[in-house]
Amino acid sequence: MKSLTFIFCLIFSFPLLAQDGWQVIDAKGEAMKRHENSFVECNGKFYALGGRGDRSVDEFDPNTNTWQKVADAPMEISHFQAVSYNNEIWVVGAFTGGYPHETPIEDLWIFNPQTKAWRKGPKLPEGRYRGSAGVAVKGDKIYLVCGIQDGHYEGFVTWFDVLDPKTGTWTPLPDAPRARDHVSAAIVGNRLYLAGGRTSHAAIGKVIETTISEVDYYDFETGKWETIDAAIPTQRAGNSNLGIGPYLVVMNGESGVQESAHAEVEVLDTRDNTWKILAPLNQGRHGTGTVFFKGKIYVAAGSANRGGGPELNSIEVMEFK
Repeated sequence: MKSLTFIFCLIFSFPLLAQDGWQVIDAKGEAMKRHENSFVECNGKFYALGGRGDRSVDEFDPNTNTWQKVADAPMEISHFQAVSYNNEIWVVGAFTGGYPHETPIEDLWIFNPQTKAWRKGPKLPEGRYRGSAGVAVKGDKIYLVCGIQDGHYEGFVTWFDVLDPKTGTWTPLPDAPRARDHVSAAIVGNRLYLAGGRTSHAAIGKVIETTISEVDYYDFETGKWETIDAAIPTQRAGNSNLGIGPYLVVMNGESGVQESAHAEVEVLDTRDNTWKILAPLNQGRHGTGTVFFKGKIYVAAGSANRGGGPELNSIEVMEFK
């Protein structure tokens, strides 16, 4: 009864940021089914790219609700959080290969939506190769945090590094408070937030169940990490995080408590560190990304159950006010 009361209070204490729930878009064209991919906005178009196996780059036009294939991937790229920087899409801290020993991709890959061409970028910082990490852009820098060195097997890390894309130079920053992989990073104000993720450890037979409850943030003003008092309501990994105004939106993901991927959408108000609940997704999913564009949140692709499938190519949208 206590948990029901808690949920009731969360729902009815929340100013209505989202109004009509999630709508499945009846898109024209067809995107490739995929998971352990990324989904990112660049110059007003959305791009589903990467995932396990051979996956194309598919472009979604939100003005016409149309998908089209625009390129092939240069190699198998999975477990990454793509970011948009300087009108291009950067793939940083990704894996290639199969479970459980996926291999970190040492080179960054950059996709230009205008030319539809890929090129190699700088390498990951020497001796700090990993995949399944959180990535975020702030100003003219790209930040890479946490991740794991040996696929799902072992080697999860607390590392935090910043890249100057203009020079290709990496600089180490203070380690995060705890290691986590299958993690998503988000910028809220002058902070980088980490919520969700796990410590994948197939070497001892523990992968799905090692989710993390704490929410950490790095304060760019103080140069220090902090942990908030309010734990994430639904522990999960392979989730997606978005920073929207003062809010951290947490959605998608997988965990050991259920077979289906998580549909819960939870919001942290970073001004007072309280959690609120929004309408759940029509389709739970993990191993994909989210986009915030013109007042709406979009999500596409991912896996419908924990683990490797079934893979999805549907797309949903919700207005966020």
